[in-house]
Amino acid sequence: MKKLYLGLLLLPFLFACGTKVERMDTHEIKDVSGRWNDTDSQMVAQEMINDCLNSGWYSKATARLGKEPTVIVGSVTNDSMEHINTGAFVEEMQRALINSGKVSFVASQSERGEVRQERLEQDEFASEETRKSFGREVGADYMLSGTLNSIVDSQSKQAVVFYQVNMKLIDIETNQIVWNGQKQIKKYVKRSKVSWQLL
Repeated sequence: MKKLYLGLLLLPFLFACGTKVERMDTHEIKDVSGRWNDTDSQMVAQEMINDCLNSGWYSKATARLGKEPTVIVGSVTNDSMEHINTGAFVEEMQRALINSGKVSFVASQSERGEVRQERLEQDEFASEETRKSFGREVGADYMLSGTLNSIVDSQSKQAVVFYQVNMKLIDIETNQIVWNGQKQIKKYVKRSKVSWQLL
């Protein structure tokens, strides 16, 4: 009888501790941990895109090339203290730049290997009418690369987290940096317990 009584007492707590999931609008801003999140990725991508397309390099490039410039994605490194997938905002930038109709992209180094393997297999297995030729790839004019850094200033239960993203567009033929974009994000985070080693 005691066990049954104890079980009935604990039952509300067991239900209260269950996982609760709510669907959210993908554009809704909600910070939970204070770390880098999807909103930060979207903000960085949007600002970088606007800055990139409205800076002086673009008109010079189109005048010199006689067409829209072709870009390839190089390395975008995470030099922050967090595990951050930089691919999210790089993909967002690439998508928006392509959709603008002002820039074209070629496959990155990792993507090219798979495509070239497919052409090798087509050379052996596909019909002559449908197989794709070697030596017809489009060479990129510019390479997009960058870094993500962070600084955490914390004491007791509060911290200021500062992120800085730098993106560069480099002329592949001359090694000149034709565009250098920067986005900074600063967050004040207050927590109920000390756990800043996770940031």
